[in-house]
Formats: sequence, C-alpha cells, structure tokens
Amino acid sequence: MPSIARGYCTQAKGVTLSRKQSSEVPVMKLYEELADWWPLVSPPSDYAEEAAEYVRLLRSAASGPLQEVLELGSGGGNNASHLKREFSLTLVDPSERMLEVSRALNPECVHVPGDMRTVRLGRVFDAVFVHDAIDYMTTEADLRAALETVATHLRPGGVALIAPDATRETFEPGTTLEGGDEPAGADGRSRSLRYMEWTLPVEPGATIGDVHYGMLLRERDGSVRSVHDMHQFGLFPRATWLRLFDEVGFDAHVEPRTIEGEEYDTFVAVRRQ
Repeated sequence: MPSIARGYCTQAKGVTLSRKQSSEVPVMKLYEELADWWPLVSPPSDYAEEAAEYVRLLRSAASGPLQEVLELGSGGGNNASHLKREFSLTLVDPSERMLEVSRALNPECVHVPGDMRTVRLGRVFDAVFVHDAIDYMTTEADLRAALETVATHLRPGGVALIAPDATRETFEPGTTLEGGDEPAGADGRSRSLRYMEWTLPVEPGATIGDVHYGMLLRERDGSVRSVHDMHQFGLFPRATWLRLFDEVGFDAHVEPRTIEGEEYDTFVAVRRQ
C-alpha cells in the first residue's frame, strides 16, 4: 500500500432498518458461530494488494469529491482496514458477529447492521464499494435489489465499485487449502485453523452454485474439532450485470483487476445525473 494521508470514518445518521432485513439473510456458520475465527480464515494483512487496486479503480473513475465511501457487505472489515487510510468509511453487514470482528479491527469506523438488498441509511456517499459479499445474491431479483441500494446511496456522478469473485465468463470450480495460527499467548498457547474450500462445478445456465468449507479448528487447550459449512453463490454473465446497472441508473463497464497475478472482472459504474 502506498503512503497516504490519514483517513477517518463517518457517524451514522438517519439509519432505517427493520427485523425483516436481518431475517432474510441465510445463517452461515462461518459468519455466525465461527465469526471470531475470521482473522485466521482471512487475515487482514492479505488484503493490502487488492485494497490498493480498489483505490486505483475508484480514483480512476471519480469526478468530484471522493471522501465519503459506503461499503456494503463489509464482513470482518479486512478491506476497510486498508481503505480507511484513504477514505471516510461507513460499513454495513447483516451479521452482528462479523460487525463485532470489524469493530475491533476498525474502531474508528461506523458499523451498521443491514442487508444490502434493503438497507436505507438516509444519506448519499461519493462512492459505494461491494466486495465478494455480492456473490450471495443468488437470483437476478436479489442482484437488482442490491444494485438499487447502491444507486440509492450515491450522489449523482458518484462511483460504484462492485468486485465479485466471478462472472459466468470467468468462473472456474476448484479447491483451495488455507488457514492460519494466532500469536501465542503468555502461556505459549494459541488457536489454529485449517480449511478446505471446495467450489463445485455449475450446470450450464444455472445462476446458483455451491461452495463447501471443511474446517479443522484447534483450540488453545489442544483439542481439535471439525466443522462443515455450505454456502450458495450467484453466478451471472457480464451482460446481465450491465443490463441491471443500466436499469437502476448507472453507466457501467467491466474493468479487470489483478490480484496475486490473477485477473478478475470488476464493475465500475457512475451514477447518472
């Protein structure tokens, strides 16, 4: 990450939420009962390269001020831990447990519970960023609703940056092995986690895919347990994305981003005047 000016985060005002918003979100172990293991699943330090790429993409598309930024589906706050050095951030996520993790990492940021399809904060921002949480939009209606939320929270001329893991054109099934260890405490003990992420093939024409997580969790007392967690993700062609952006009031295009030598589709969109 290049040397940059100190950032700060905004205060929440005029937030409108409802019980329905959180109940619509499916419960996934990784984001609820296992949320405090998140830094071992996905360390914040791993996000420096891609956060710098998101800053580049936002700045390249921006006209006018670029200070107030909303992140929808902010999770454990890993991207925010880098982006907050550049921008004033407001972070929204449906999981209170994940917001707790992010608050510990990003205490200077405002954290708001909410579903990206329905949350309304009562204000607009210079930019809205959505990372891979957009992958949980498994129907076209869900995806459109999320993009409407993005549009609702952008000033005219503001920038939206949406960074899915894959579009239909770039999707590849596969398996990865990851994990990490906590620093040892005063007693020399620490927790450790190892997991396999298995993304299954998707049938032609399908818009929903499955990814399975097999996790081994080693507690500080040395005991080890296993957890299986299954998530579903949405998968749409670029043309569908671009059509939906247009329908909700954006001029959008696909911009490549390169992370660890791999290229991904990124949607950069400007809110029409």
